[in-house]
Amino acid sequence: MQITSPAFKANASRELKNATLQKSLRNLERGFINNRARAAAALPEFEALRDEARDIKNHTLAHLDLYLEAYERKVTASGGQVHWARNAEEARAIILDICQSLQARTITKSKSMVAEEIALNDYLEAHDVTPIETDLGEYIIQIRHEPPSHIIAPAIHLTKEQVAGDFRRVHGNLDPERNLEEPVTLLAEARTVLREQFLAADVGLTGANFLVAETGTSVIVTNEGNGDLTQTLPKAHIVLATIEKIVPTLEDVAKIMRVLARSATGQEMSVYTTFSTGPRRADDVDGPGEYHVVILDNGRSAMLGTEFQDMLRCIRCGACMNHCPVYHAVGGHAYGWVYPGPMGAVLTPTLIGVDKSGHLPNASTFCGRCESVCPMRIPLPKMMRHWREREFEKHLGASVPRLAVRLWALLARRPFLYRLGVGAASTALRLIGGRKGRFKSMLLAGGWTKHRDLPVPTGRTFMDQWRQRQDEREAAGNAAAKHGRRLGQ
Repeated sequence: MQITSPAFKANASRELKNATLQKSLRNLERGFINNRARAAAALPEFEALRDEARDIKNHTLAHLDLYLEAYERKVTASGGQVHWARNAEEARAIILDICQSLQARTITKSKSMVAEEIALNDYLEAHDVTPIETDLGEYIIQIRHEPPSHIIAPAIHLTKEQVAGDFRRVHGNLDPERNLEEPVTLLAEARTVLREQFLAADVGLTGANFLVAETGTSVIVTNEGNGDLTQTLPKAHIVLATIEKIVPTLEDVAKIMRVLARSATGQEMSVYTTFSTGPRRADDVDGPGEYHVVILDNGRSAMLGTEFQDMLRCIRCGACMNHCPVYHAVGGHAYGWVYPGPMGAVLTPTLIGVDKSGHLPNASTFCGRCESVCPMRIPLPKMMRHWREREFEKHLGASVPRLAVRLWALLARRPFLYRLGVGAASTALRLIGGRKGRFKSMLLAGGWTKHRDLPVPTGRTFMDQWRQRQDEREAAGNAAAKHGRRLGQ
């Protein structure tokens, strides 16, 4: 996947003019936001569960090495194999080696953002292994040769008319008269095509919502059942996960699951929650002959012990982007890589560098909605501020904002000059603004006035009002003291 995060501003400007995208994004409020609010309100202990989920992940991260080792022992005992990958190159090579050892020509894939992160599909295709996405949204963007625009609804940027057109273009045996006007008919068409792929695939790959140290189990959460077919029908099941997906026990999984689906889609539980432990046993009626778990670091261990460690609590529910006004305006593709929205604004600079993605933590109003709805209570605005600080320290930002900050700091350290400058600027703006009370354009404020008017300052400055309030308090205190002395006489 090509990284276009450095062009975020140009991407955002393009998407703001995309009428189809703007129409599709309106579904966020009608769907995800309202559904989450209803699901959370219906569970009295929802806020307490958020606290428990946060504490579980904090404990796990504090002892991550121990739980990862325990998980590997359990997987090995169940007949599976754990592979450790330091970076994307190693993870891709491990997966390709497994496929080639089985002479695999096709690999079915359940939705995995980590596979997107390491650009797995392009790598497999370059080595004559055909990847087939089986999640409906992922399948749609695969045939369109597009990246996902959302981490749980990868095709949310599309309309059903666009999807119908793609199916008619790609599905060679599709009856021209077949009805593709409703979501259910689109789903049925995709199932018809994918069922053959499930049966023919040599290897199946899934992500993992959780890896359970207690049992060596991988857990996936889906609404379509494609994950079950992906891992039970082929010769081998490959689990691709990152180090922070580990949790200590099945009981911990159960607790976090109660906030996951409610935060993601507003469901009490997803339709399918699948637990997989090792390859097929002698008395199993189905299942893979081989079970492999590829655990990827790719920069995450470097986050431990830093101001970005809290990001490793993320369970990929998508609630932060569902509620983000910036995401609502520009969609996911504007962010230029795998992870969009507030969580992407924190995670992407960690994985590809702030020099390539410094615009993302700046694309925030700091309204705090992302943190308020995060089931893991991740302080996303705080971490975006940290990235802004890193960008500033590295001199990566534009020169004009840096100059403006230096000027503000110069005045802020000199109260007399600050008050004098603010007072003079306010007076000048009131005189220039005239009777209309607003500016439609202004030098050095074009970014604001391009889309909205700038109000003319009215009344006194904050400093003047604060000084008056202090004077009034002092006068009131003196009067009370004087009255007390009179009473004492």
